[in-house]
Amino acid sequence: MSKGGLAGPDGTKSVFGQMCAKMSSFSPDSLLLPHRVWKVKFVGESVDDCGGGYSESIAEMCEELQNGLTPLLIVTPNGRDESGANRDCFLLNPAAKSLLHMNMFRFLGVLLGIAIRTGSPLSLNLAEPVWKQLAGMNLTIADLSEVDKDFIPGLMYIRDNEATSEEFEAMSLPFTVPNASGQDIQLSSKYTHITLDNRAEYVRLAINYRLHEFDEQVAAVREGMARVVPVPLLSLFTGYELETMVCGSPDIPLHLLKSVATYKGIEPTASLIQWFWEVMESFSNTERSLFLRFVWGRTRLPRTIADFRGRDFVIQVLDKYNPPDHFLPESYTCFFLLKLPRYSCKQVLEEKLKYAIHFCKSIDTDDYARIALTGEPAADDSSDDSDNEDADSFASDSTQDYLTGH
Repeated sequence: MSKGGLAGPDGTKSVFGQMCAKMSSFSPDSLLLPHRVWKVKFVGESVDDCGGGYSESIAEMCEELQNGLTPLLIVTPNGRDESGANRDCFLLNPAAKSLLHMNMFRFLGVLLGIAIRTGSPLSLNLAEPVWKQLAGMNLTIADLSEVDKDFIPGLMYIRDNEATSEEFEAMSLPFTVPNASGQDIQLSSKYTHITLDNRAEYVRLAINYRLHEFDEQVAAVREGMARVVPVPLLSLFTGYELETMVCGSPDIPLHLLKSVATYKGIEPTASLIQWFWEVMESFSNTERSLFLRFVWGRTRLPRTIADFRGRDFVIQVLDKYNPPDHFLPESYTCFFLLKLPRYSCKQVLEEKLKYAIHFCKSIDTDDYARIALTGEPAADDSSDDSDNEDADSFASDSTQDYLTGH
C-alpha cells in the first residue's frame, strides 16, 4: 500500500481508495474482530505491522477524507464563507453519486462500524447534522442553519418580500437552490424564475431539497455500518452520542492518558517524568493529537479506560543515548511505547518532543527519522513500529405549510 502520493481524480490511489478496493476480500467474520481488522504494508516504509501500521492506516485515511484527496466529504457552507458555526466541519458530498462513490461511502460506513466495535476512535470532524442522519434521525431547519447560516435568511427574504409583482420579477431570481457544495440545483422543470405566485412553492421545494440532499450518501454509509454493527440500534442514540462512540472526545484529557501510563527504567516521581507531563499539559489539543499519532498511530484517545482494552502507555527511559540532549524521542506505535533519552532539562525535552511529533510521522525501520543531531545514525534498535433564532422563527411560522404545500 502506498501513501503520500497522487491520489487520482476520484481518490482511488489514496490509502482510503486502495483499502476500499480490497473490501471484497474481507469476510464478514473478519469485520467483527475485536481489535485489528487488517495488516498493512506501506510501500517505502519498513514496518512489521503488529498494530501500529494498522492504526497509522486508519489515521492516514481520516486525514485523506478531510484534506481533499478523496471526494466523499466537503467543508460546510459556513466553512467556505468563513462565518457562522461548524466552519471546521465536513458534510457528505451530495454530488458524489457514482457507483465508485457509493462503494466508498459504504467503506466509510465500515470504518465507522469498526471504530464502534473496537473502541478505537477515528479523527473525523463531521458536522452534527451528519451524525444525526447516521443515527436515523431526520434533519430539521435548525440543522440546516447550523451548517449554512445564510440559507434560511435567504428564504425568508423571498417569502416575506413586499415588492410588487413587477418589482419581484425584475429581480430575476432563478428557480434554483445552492446545494451544500455551492452548486445551483434546478428545483422545477415548470419554472425558470421565482415570482410572487410561485415563491411559496419555491420555498417548499428548496427546504425539501436541502433536508434530503444527503439521503443517498447517508444510506450508503449506514449500509456499510450494518456490516459491522446492528444499525437499527443506532436510533437509541443522539447524533452527539454516536459521534462520541465513533470518534471519542475531540479533547485529549491527560488524566485519562496518565491513568494508563506505566514506566520502565525510571520512577514516576523522577524529574524527567514530571517534566514530560508538564510539557504535555502545555501542549495545545492539536499538539496532543500529534503526540498520540507519533506514539500510537492514532489521533484521539479511547472514550474510557475500559476501551484501552488493557493496553498501557509505556514510557521507557534508556541511558544508551549519549549525550542524551543530542537525540530525539522514539516510539513503537505497535506497543504504545515512548522511549525517552535522559534529557538534562525540561526545555530540551520540550524542544525534542515538539520536533518529533511535527516531523517524524513516518513509520519506518530504515533510519529516515532516527538520526542523532550529531548527524550519525541512532542505534539499530531505535525503530518505531516493529511489530438559531431565524430558523426557529421560520420553523414556527407556517413552515409546515410550505413543506406540505398548503
